[in-house]
Amino acid sequence: MTGSDGSTSALARRLLDFCRGRRLTLATAESCTGGLVAGALTDIPGSSDVIDRGFITYSNDAKRAMLGVSATTLATFGAVSKETATQMAIGALERAGVDLAVSITGIAGPGGATPGKPVGLVHFAAAARDGRIIHREQRFGAIGRRAVRERSVVEALRMLMELARGPQAAKKPVREAASRLRPRAVRTLRRHAAKRRRTPRG
Repeated sequence: MTGSDGSTSALARRLLDFCRGRRLTLATAESCTGGLVAGALTDIPGSSDVIDRGFITYSNDAKRAMLGVSATTLATFGAVSKETATQMAIGALERAGVDLAVSITGIAGPGGATPGKPVGLVHFAAAARDGRIIHREQRFGAIGRRAVRERSVVEALRMLMELARGPQAAKKPVREAASRLRPRAVRTLRRHAAKRRRTPRG
């Protein structure tokens, strides 16, 4: 399997190295990929210090029993949906007790399409223990079952890396600078107002 940024194995290795450096643990919850994400990670020697477990929840019953996806969510939105993917990721995170979890649910083809949900539609979610959750929807098209699954693995690894890196550090100084400037601006406005009150009228 290959991605635009190099081989899937290279991407998996980078993710493992990064998580190992931060002492982060991972779990996966997979439907249409049937364990390929966990397989890509555990193909690499030494991955056991990062990977805790993988859930293969192909059926709706498995999604409910293993990950706690609600029957209402499945009935209302379907197995291939943002809502189900999000509950899968959160369920994997909570049940495994890990730092990060990713989920995949989609229609790899060639069959399985329904109105509004074509072959190649895949929903992804990744959840972090600190409460961050991201969701992606990909419409890969009818590119073949194998290609849909391979591209899904790459997307899932990228999402895990995004969460592992954490919030954008560059945003913090901006907010902090703004908070430091705000009282200064208020004091300036107050001084100007006081000067206007003291100025005698002719």
